[in-house]
Amino acid sequence: MIRTHKFQIGVIVILFLLAASFPLTGMSQQKLPQKLKTSLNAYSFNDPLIKGEMNLDNLLEYCAANQFDAVDITAYYFPGYPEVPSDEYLYHIKQKAFLLGLEISGTGVRNDFTDPDPVRRKASVALVKNWILAAEKLGVPVIRVFSGTADVKHIPREKVVDYLVESLKECVEFGKAHGVIVGIQNHHDFLKTADQTIEIIQRVNSNWFGLILDIGSYRNDAYQEIEKSIPYAVSWQLKENLYMNGIEQKTDVTKLMAIIQKSSYRGYIPLETLGKGDPKVKVPLFLNEIRRAIK
Repeated sequence: MIRTHKFQIGVIVILFLLAASFPLTGMSQQKLPQKLKTSLNAYSFNDPLIKGEMNLDNLLEYCAANQFDAVDITAYYFPGYPEVPSDEYLYHIKQKAFLLGLEISGTGVRNDFTDPDPVRRKASVALVKNWILAAEKLGVPVIRVFSGTADVKHIPREKVVDYLVESLKECVEFGKAHGVIVGIQNHHDFLKTADQTIEIIQRVNSNWFGLILDIGSYRNDAYQEIEKSIPYAVSWQLKENLYMNGIEQKTDVTKLMAIIQKSSYRGYIPLETLGKGDPKVKVPLFLNEIRRAIK
């Protein structure tokens, strides 16, 4: 009996260690009941925020009035960016969001890890780390980063991928130490396809790293690319338009939501409206369309 008991314990320990040795990102997970939470990406109000016609307090109040579950506050809308504001201001935003019944689903920075200059890449890493600390104070679960927009046509792609992954790994380890997931956005910059994006995520190989799935930045068959990259998603940018064979067209929200609901994704689905028009008109229309599709 004692030997049998020890054998069973040994098997359990081995299974636990095997499970712990594989990151969850991109792996098939148990299909739980769907739970999607609406969030507003602050970029929807880019013009009024940049011009000073609106501040973050106003943005939070707008989100609460429109019954969003959360808000995604990009870092460059905080006063003094790229510097991190005072703890007093960060905690004010955190408290106000809480009292309004809002979660802060994410934040993001402007970085460029494709830059061939290692000094500038190091500065981008420092920027991400500073805002990881800010995210930790805000209680934000994920920070959005980019691959980059540097002109690297003269450099072999494999070399750029190597130093891009190196920078990302440093940020992800720092994020892990502070409880903040790092998410890379496919933004039709250095990363243009699902395969290119997945390659980076697999190379970084951490369950503290994933994809901010931007539906408007795949240029071929967007729905197919979305479906391929969903297993790596930690958050989203749902946009009014996407691309099919290089042609921009209105997002079929019902079709998109069916793809999401077929997956194991649970969590925030931030929307972002772009282009001309009053965001105070455009945002509620798009939000209602998303809500109907969820139901």
